[in-house]
Formats: sequence, structure tokens, C-alpha cells
Amino acid sequence: MKILALDIGDVWIGTAISDPLGILARPYKTIKSNVFNEAFGEVVLIEHIQTVVVGYPKTMHGTESEQTKKTKLFIEQLKEAFPLINFVLWDERLSSKRADSLKRGNLDRSEKQASHSRAAAFILSSYLEYQQIHADIK
Repeated sequence: MKILALDIGDVWIGTAISDPLGILARPYKTIKSNVFNEAFGEVVLIEHIQTVVVGYPKTMHGTESEQTKKTKLFIEQLKEAFPLINFVLWDERLSSKRADSLKRGNLDRSEKQASHSRAAAFILSSYLEYQQIHADIK
């Protein structure tokens, strides 16, 4: 089963998707937050998504920020709208910086939008790696 990841921002939400074996992650789409629920529902149906990994924006000290609170509220709303989906919060510290570092120089608008999906791919890659390591231990 494919897994979807989200990098939630105030204006844009980046998504990334795994391959069916759950080994590789790739950027998928960047979606405007005000139309996200409809687009998310379509992605879930088309890609047969059952698990969604959500970037959890803690501060570098491991505490909650305003963005952390916004993310929690957004996820609670998604859980109500999509009760059959398993949502997993995953530490996203530095994923946006890693995504931005792939592009040198000033980012134009389309690059800034795409960086959200790249950040989601970093989040998903980290989650998939963790899952593979722990599956090997069992």
C-alpha cells in the first residue's frame, strides 16, 4: 500500500507519496490549503491511501510552536472528515531547510510551492527508513 506524507503550511500543503512497497518516497503535489480537503479526498481514492504521515513541526528544542498548534488542529479536522485514514505525526525538523537547499539562489513562486512537496518527501523518507529498520529488527 502506498503511504502519503504532508508538509502543512499556512498557504500551501506539500504532499509526497511512497511506492507500493513502501521503500521510496517522491514529491507528489503541492495543494493550496483552502482547497485541500477536496484534493486530498481525490488523492486518497486514486492512490488507495490508508496511512498519512504528517510533518509535526516541533521547535529545535522539542517544544510546540504556533505552527505545531495549527498543525494539530488541521489534523483533527482531517481525522473527522476522513475517519478511515490512519494519521501518523512525524518529526519534521529541518525538512523544509533540506528541501530548500536543493535549489540554489532565490526561489521563485513555483519553486517555493514545489519545495513543500520536497519537504514532504524528506518527511516520508525518514518515516519509511524508520519502518524498514524496525521491520528488520523484528
